Amino acid sequence: MLLLEAAHLKKSFGDKLVLDISRVSIYANDKIGIVGDNGCGKTTLLSILAGITLPDEGFVKAATPISFAQQLNDSTNDAEPYLLRQFQVGTKASYIKASGGEQTRLRLAAALSGNSRLLFADEPTSSLDREGVQLALKKLEAVETLVLISHDRWLLDKLCNRIWYLQDGHITDFKGNYTAFKEQNALATAYAQDEYQQYRNEQSRLQKAIVETTRRAKSVRKTPARMGNSEARLHRRESTEIEQKIHRQAKTLETRLAHLEAKEKPKAALVVKMNFALTNPPHNKEVVEARSLSFAYGDNTLFKNTGFSILNGRKTALLGKNGVGKSTLLSLIADGHPAIRVVPKVKTGYFYQDFFNLSLTQTILENIMRTSVQDESTARTVLARLLFRRDDVYKKAGVLSGGERVRLAMGKLLTSNANLLLLDEPTNFLDIPSVEATQSLLREYEGAVVFVSHDESFTAGIAERFLTIENQQITTFEGDMAAYRQNQSKATASPPKTDAATPSRMILEMQMARVVSAMSAKNADAQALDAEYQALLEQYRRLS
Repeated sequence: MLLLEAAHLKKSFGDKLVLDISRVSIYANDKIGIVGDNGCGKTTLLSILAGITLPDEGFVKAATPISFAQQLNDSTNDAEPYLLRQFQVGTKASYIKASGGEQTRLRLAAALSGNSRLLFADEPTSSLDREGVQLALKKLEAVETLVLISHDRWLLDKLCNRIWYLQDGHITDFKGNYTAFKEQNALATAYAQDEYQQYRNEQSRLQKAIVETTRRAKSVRKTPARMGNSEARLHRRESTEIEQKIHRQAKTLETRLAHLEAKEKPKAALVVKMNFALTNPPHNKEVVEARSLSFAYGDNTLFKNTGFSILNGRKTALLGKNGVGKSTLLSLIADGHPAIRVVPKVKTGYFYQDFFNLSLTQTILENIMRTSVQDESTARTVLARLLFRRDDVYKKAGVLSGGERVRLAMGKLLTSNANLLLLDEPTNFLDIPSVEATQSLLREYEGAVVFVSHDESFTAGIAERFLTIENQQITTFEGDMAAYRQNQSKATASPPKTDAATPSRMILEMQMARVVSAMSAKNADAQALDAEYQALLEQYRRLS
C-alpha cells in the first residue's frame, strides 16, 4: 500500500540547489534509511515530506498521518506516561533542563505516542548510551513504516530494508540495509573501474593504430627514376589508391576515437604510510597500568579499588552506561592520576568533546603542520583521507563546521608526536563518510588507542579489547566485538545457579549491617571490611 509519494521536488537555499528529486515513494512496511554527506539536504528532505517545509517546486501526497521525531524539537507534552516510563524519563520531565540523551528519549516518546503508521525520525539515537540505543531500536522495530536519518550504521543495518542515498540533490534507491548498500556501491565502483580500464585500453589501441596507419601512408614508395612512362603512370595510380585507402582507414580510426564514449576515472583510495618512529614510541607491553584506583566526585564514587591496563599498539574500547565514569577515566589517564602509572616514553594525544585545539585564524594545513612530526606530503594525504582535498586545506579553521573541526582535530592527533590516543566520542558531529574515514585511519594507526563511542559499528570496526565499567569496577575482555557479544550472550543465558548454600536476602542484609557497624570501630581494618562489604553487596544484587 502506498503511504506517501512525492515528485518533481526542488529546494534551493540562496543560489544553491539542494534538492532536485524526480520521484520518491514510501510503501507500507518500508524501513528507509536516508544517508549522504553532512549538508546534502537529508533533514530538509524529511521536513518537506512531513509537510513542515514547503518545496520550491513539486508536490507531496501523504495517505496517512505522519509522526516526526525531530532534532531540536521540544514539543514533547503529548507523550504518553507509559512511554515516558519505558524511556526512563519522568512524566514531569522538563525538555529544556534535560540532558542530550534525555531530550532524545523525550522526542521519541512523544513521536511514538501518536501511533501513526508512518514515523519519521531524525537522528533517533543521538546522545543515547548503549542501553538507550537498544531501547530505541526495540521501539522503532515495532513501527510499521519508518523513514530515518542516522549516522549509526549499526542501527541502519538492524532496521532498514531500503536505503536512499542522497548525493548532489538526487536520490538513488537501494534495496537492503546499509551493509547491502555499501556492497552494491562497491560493486558499482568496481564496474566503473573496469569500464574505465576498457576505455583507456581502446583509446590507446586506436591512437597507436592511427600513428601506424599515418606512418604507412607516408612510406608508400614514390615512382622509381628509371621506370618508363607507362609503368610510372601505373605505379603512381596504384600508389595513389593505396595512399587513399590508408588515409580512409586513418580517418575511420580517428572517427572511432572521436566517438569513443569517455569514461571518468573512479577515485582511487589514498594510501598513507606515516613514520610512527618519529613519535619515539615505547616498547613496553603495557603502556598504562592501574591496580588500586579509587575516585569520587563528592559523594558519587565512580571507581573503588579497581585496576586496568592499556596494551601497546592495541585499540581498547571503554564500555558502560552513561555516568559510570568512561570520560572521567580518560581524563584521569591524561591528567596523571597518582594511582595510574604511565610509562616514561608515552606521549598522550587527548580528544574530548568541545576541545579541538585549533587556531581558528590559521588554515587547515597550517593547523596540522603546527604540531605535525610527519612531512607535509604525509600530512596532506592524511587530510585527504579525512576528506579535506585539494584547495580545502587552505580554508581557515574558523569557517569550518563542527564535523569538519572534529576531522581536523583527528588529523592533528594522528600526525602529532602522540603515541597514545585518548578519544572521547570522536564521531560526534560526523556524517557516515567521515566516520568511515576516521575509522579506517585509526585501524591503521600503530600506537595505542583508548576510546569511548556510542557508535556500535565504529566500535566494532576498531576495538581489539574492552574495558567495561560497572559497579565501580573495571573488567577487561580480550577480543573483538563479535567475541565480546558472544561472551555477553553466554553470561546472560547462563546466570549463576543458586543452591541451599546460597544465603538469603535477609541473611545478607544482616551480614552487611554487621560489616557497616564494624567499620566504625577503632583500629578497624577499613580496606578488608570494605572488600567484604562489596562482596556481600554483589551477592545481594544477584538475588534482587
